[in-house]
Amino acid sequence: MFAVLDGAVRVAYDLVTGLTSALHPLTGGLGAALAIVVFTAGVRLALLPLSRRQAAAGRARLRLAPQVEKLRERHRDDPLRAHQETTALYRAEGTSMFAGIGPALLQLPVFTVVYRLFLSPAVGGHVNLLLAHTLFGVPLGRRWLLSAGASGPHGLVFLGLFALLALVAWWTSRRMYAGQTPPAGPLGTVLRLLPFGTVAVAAYVPLAAGLYLLTSTAWSAAERAVLGRGAIAD
Repeated sequence: MFAVLDGAVRVAYDLVTGLTSALHPLTGGLGAALAIVVFTAGVRLALLPLSRRQAAAGRARLRLAPQVEKLRERHRDDPLRAHQETTALYRAEGTSMFAGIGPALLQLPVFTVVYRLFLSPAVGGHVNLLLAHTLFGVPLGRRWLLSAGASGPHGLVFLGLFALLALVAWWTSRRMYAGQTPPAGPLGTVLRLLPFGTVAVAAYVPLAAGLYLLTSTAWSAAERAVLGRGAIAD
């Protein structure tokens, strides 16, 4: 497993360094940071077919929600029967309760690769040259919680990242239940606050991984808005 992960890190390293070299004549010192953004966009573009399936599954769940609620109410004293009939209902519609989680699951190993890439001093037996690159003077391998200068000028870069992540999280939380009834009680509150967890994650991971997280979550928000507009058209 670790051999596969190390191989993926080397591939990511080659891609990001190649993009950095290509972007450097136009962007100068921002080349590596922008290379991460372009790399992330490429990953999300490759996952677009799965995202479309995820959106279709969401529309199916929304359409079937009234019938599912009736089944749960009818069999509220028999949870197993309710589950079986709900599963049969989804199967008859060509979907399932867990359809469309592919993009979210596939994001985790990619994020792990980016995290390892900017945490390893060496990649493939060679010095990790990406760690020498910066974003407005802050090394891409630096972590905010472990940085002595987190409250100084360099801290402003991290605070800017956190602010952008919080903005995307606010938009995601606001749009999460568009056209649907949110869960009542503590569960609904937790689900609405969940997108803001990206800020906490970015405070711990290297700055480069935070840039990946920001680009990916912003892509998800835009993708959800576009695919959601398609759902209205349907």
